Amino acid sequence: MTADIDNATELFVGYRELLFSVVYNMLGSVADTEDVLQEVWLAWQSRSVGSEPIDNPRAYLTRMAVNQALARRATLSRRREDYVGQWLPEPLLDGEPDGATTVERTEAFSMAMLVVLESLTPLERAVFVLNEVFAYPHTEIAEMVDRSPAAVRQIAHRARAHVRARRPRNQVDPRVCRAVTERFVAAAMGGDLDELLAVLSPEVTLWTDGGGTGPATSLRPVHGKTAVAQVFMAVAAAGLDGYHVGWRTVSGDPCAVVFDGDAPLAVVVLDVATDGTVIGIYSVTNPEKLIHLHNPTR
Repeated sequence: MTADIDNATELFVGYRELLFSVVYNMLGSVADTEDVLQEVWLAWQSRSVGSEPIDNPRAYLTRMAVNQALARRATLSRRREDYVGQWLPEPLLDGEPDGATTVERTEAFSMAMLVVLESLTPLERAVFVLNEVFAYPHTEIAEMVDRSPAAVRQIAHRARAHVRARRPRNQVDPRVCRAVTERFVAAAMGGDLDELLAVLSPEVTLWTDGGGTGPATSLRPVHGKTAVAQVFMAVAAAGLDGYHVGWRTVSGDPCAVVFDGDAPLAVVVLDVATDGTVIGIYSVTNPEKLIHLHNPTR
């Protein structure tokens, strides 16, 4: 029995990073992803004792994770019906400044893409993630989600069309994104209206997720450069003494983490257009989504 558990543990640990990536892209929540992986681990451990070895443990574990994530998605949908204000994905930071990993390293969509994926059905999102991020063929996905390959192809086509209609592929150099992010943050925290208007796209939208407990500039999206600039001018006018900014990356995107003393106050991720203007601002201030952040100056 001990040998069975040891072998099961070794296999699970070997695939944990993959499983984390799949589930996080399906749910957009680090905490719920960890819960799903715990459920998968318990089921995998129980199944491994005294049973015949699995021929393809990678596929078996992925199928378990996908189905647990689909079940968790239903719970999340009910929970979000009572969510205060806008819901944004939990920021998945790529690592700490000293190189230590905050959470599992992962292949993850950008914040902007994760927001778009929220408009897919749970099954569409699962198929899209498995096919687009991890390049699983339709035949393997069909076995995971208990559908025919033909049905999975149709689901994948529908999901891709939906995503592309809402999220054109903008390839912006990460160095440009970092420079634009720094420029925006300096203007926002300094209350520089002219600089804000220069860096914001006319079609910019601001989303703020405070979850009813963190500071939120608005419970609804704010559209247009003038309206968005006014929001940040009001924030700057309220006083930002004691606040400082740490720089991180979220799923490959440069982001600013605003600290109030030692406590993380907000993660700000920008969606930058090919012309270097900001078309989307995602500000997460819900404390429950920031508990894994650390102050880089301490």
